[in-house]
Amino acid sequence: MITEVEDFFTKGCGRCDRFDTPDCSATLWAEGLARLRAICLSADLEEVVKWGQPCYRHAGRNIAILSAYRDKFVLGFFNAALMKDPDGVLEKPGPNTQHANTVYFRQVAQVEALEKTMLSYLNEAKTYADQGRLPPKNTAPPDLPVELADALDEDSALAEAFHALTPGRQRSYVINLNGAKKSQTRLSRIEKFRDKIFDGKGADER
Repeated sequence: MITEVEDFFTKGCGRCDRFDTPDCSATLWAEGLARLRAICLSADLEEVVKWGQPCYRHAGRNIAILSAYRDKFVLGFFNAALMKDPDGVLEKPGPNTQHANTVYFRQVAQVEALEKTMLSYLNEAKTYADQGRLPPKNTAPPDLPVELADALDEDSALAEAFHALTPGRQRSYVINLNGAKKSQTRLSRIEKFRDKIFDGKGADER
């Protein structure tokens, strides 16, 4: 991945084989990304590279990040649970995301249309950073797939180990199991996950 922010705007993020080619998503959306960059910089944000993408910071905290995909480019907000979103432009990037945190752009003209909104949102996020505010942690237990709930009911040791996991690790199993269409697949995955659960690990941890 890239380590210099200018490389993103001229070559891409470096995470795939389309890097530094005309087919790179960052190249395809170069004009729109440049306009979003200008808005972020006009908000007096510090520009750095994180995860191969331009990240904008204030008061030692990540505020927003730019990304590019084949069919869109985006501005994502950190700690979006604090954002008020009066214009209703924030969307969830996926079904398992807890809070809407992303603005999607599918036309360059959208950037100009939303410039005032984006600047207002960036300044709002800066205020929270100045105040040291963070969104409350979600400690609510996730809704368990039927197969996992049954497995925990039938095995008290497994249930004790599962409920001892952090909420994030519990959710990792729920997300993984919900990704399986068939009940038998979910049952098979639960058996494979047993050792990880007893080891206090999440579904994606080694």
